[in-house]
Amino acid sequence: MGKRGLLIVISGPSGAGKGTVCQEYLKNHPETLLSVSMTTRSPRRGEKDGVNYFFTDVPAFERLIKKGGFLEYAKVYDNYYGTPKSFVEENLMAGRDLILEIDIQGALKVKEQYAEGVFIFIMPPTMEELKRRIQGRGTETQEELLKRFESSFQEVNYISHYNYLVINDNVEETAKRIEAIVIAEKCRVERNKDFYNQVTGRYRK
Repeated sequence: MGKRGLLIVISGPSGAGKGTVCQEYLKNHPETLLSVSMTTRSPRRGEKDGVNYFFTDVPAFERLIKKGGFLEYAKVYDNYYGTPKSFVEENLMAGRDLILEIDIQGALKVKEQYAEGVFIFIMPPTMEELKRRIQGRGTETQEELLKRFESSFQEVNYISHYNYLVINDNVEETAKRIEAIVIAEKCRVERNKDFYNQVTGRYRK
């Protein structure tokens, strides 16, 4: 049986640059997959089933909830979004590393079931920089900006639930730091028990 893949869970406040960092990492590591979520919303133009999302209807989604088929799920504006357990497990069992870019509440739910996952929190260099990035979007009203700032400050309190904190001051360097984390994690003794037992077993009497 081959070595199990690594579940890499990446979270952080809005404006931290999680998506850009994940794309940079995947560009350098095409063997790593980005987890695909399931949703009950309709596909937008250009979106493909099984690539952007697994598209389904509400009854089918709710049946899967009852069967315990999601690592986590949430309902947002009348639509469900969730991480299918089967997709994650099949790829990990096949030895593929999988990135799950997800919000903090979802990450905490995933951690309950996959404590062996690698949980990485992405942050900008300062909270002032985070505020500047959110303002730079220019898509929110002043009231929406204040809500987003407040949410981001609250999310920072969850850093202690993660294994690693990575400061995103440069996208390329941040992706390299994640790469270093993945390499180190794959060298941990508990992830190499089969090899350890094989080697030490030769000398046991």
